[in-house]
Amino acid sequence: MPTLATRFVFKLIIKVAKPIEAGDFGYGARRVIPIEGGELTGEGMHGTIEAGGADYQIIRPNGFTELEAKYAVRMDDGAVIYVENIGVRFGPAEALEKIRRGELVDPKLIYFRSRPRFETGHPDYRWLMESFFVGSGSRFPDRVELDVFQVL
Repeated sequence: MPTLATRFVFKLIIKVAKPIEAGDFGYGARRVIPIEGGELTGEGMHGTIEAGGADYQIIRPNGFTELEAKYAVRMDDGAVIYVENIGVRFGPAEALEKIRRGELVDPKLIYFRSRPRFETGHPDYRWLMESFFVGSGSRFPDRVELDVFQVL
């Protein structure tokens, strides 16, 4: 049976604003977290995350959080890469409540994984559309840090 391996590709540091709370709609609470900017850094890769994207979240009654972030990265060479990142975040109730209040939580306490997907018309980055990627994230009061790995 084939085995899976991964290769680190880049780190995303995503600056976020205060959440917009839409409230509980019966089976969870909707939040929208505006993206204010950020940075992509990796071997031979660097770009700036454009302001204007957002992370659309549903927080279930037990704290399990479904994440759906959409934003654009402008690479230093001018290429634009659209990012759609679907993920989950879960952990101990007290840690999740601290995150919800915008407080610092030790990232080791939280399970935060995602599936980033990329779209671009630039030929140098089309390989991002031809592989599967996974992300391992950490949430801080003012940012999300996401390490992105290519599944080989």
